[in-house]
Amino acid sequence: MKHFEYFSAHSAEEAVALLQKYSPDALPIAGGTELLVRMKQNLIHPKVLVDITHVPEFQGIALTEDGLRIGSLVTHAEVAASPLVRQYAPAVAAASGSVGAVQTRNLGTLGGNLVSCVPSIDSAPALLVLEAQAVVFGVNGRRQFPLTELFVGPRCSSLTPAELLEAVIIPRHNLGKPACFSKFGRRKALTIALVNAAACVETNPERTHFSQVRLALGAVAPTPIRAYTAEAYLAGKPVAQEVLLEAGRLAAEDAKPIDDFRASAEYRRHLIGVLTRRVIEGALAGMPKV
Repeated sequence: MKHFEYFSAHSAEEAVALLQKYSPDALPIAGGTELLVRMKQNLIHPKVLVDITHVPEFQGIALTEDGLRIGSLVTHAEVAASPLVRQYAPAVAAASGSVGAVQTRNLGTLGGNLVSCVPSIDSAPALLVLEAQAVVFGVNGRRQFPLTELFVGPRCSSLTPAELLEAVIIPRHNLGKPACFSKFGRRKALTIALVNAAACVETNPERTHFSQVRLALGAVAPTPIRAYTAEAYLAGKPVAQEVLLEAGRLAAEDAKPIDDFRASAEYRRHLIGVLTRRVIEGALAGMPKV
């Protein structure tokens, strides 16, 4: 690992000022589970690291007027164990609980996972189907936008060099809605997803027809994606196995999987169909009894 300078920021303003001062040679660091590995592998060589671990604005999980706010520095272990997340967004808790190993979950942060923009990140699909918003802090203050707009390409976010992800907010109107997350890897633990998926499902009062379904997929395109064609197909359709099969087929068409050393594109398309059915069925199973 090459020599670098280290600064510890204690406020969002200080962190952004340091990143701006040393741009483009500075990077923020918190858990470091992604960044330090890439530095040790000589894939990146920042001259300055700005430690944001102690920035109070980026901490905590809270229920606010806008919805459920999860600070970007909250670790995966904290998200998975949070009573608020487990009550209002259990799919998000399940996704964080599936990330890497215990050590990774204890150090890795939700924000670090999201801004890495790796296509297979487990945090994204559950947040996308709950229409989470990204809160970003930069030199011009705060701005907020749909989380889906954060993902530009593999390892490429929409943040400028002197912007930091402060938090994600799950809108209040989506809290508690039936949702489910699932992933498939080459083994049951410590694995990167070959495909991951999430669904948020609403039905008519009799539970016989879908009224609205939101689907999101990971590791099947350059960024985590919403499966809009499958979502449009499901609206108004009966809750039936043949409908879920067709939704899975359409979700595979929404994706752009590639062949790599972990799986073929054809196998990933098959997994998309399987996981699409599983997450919709999982969300339906989580609905209160009528």
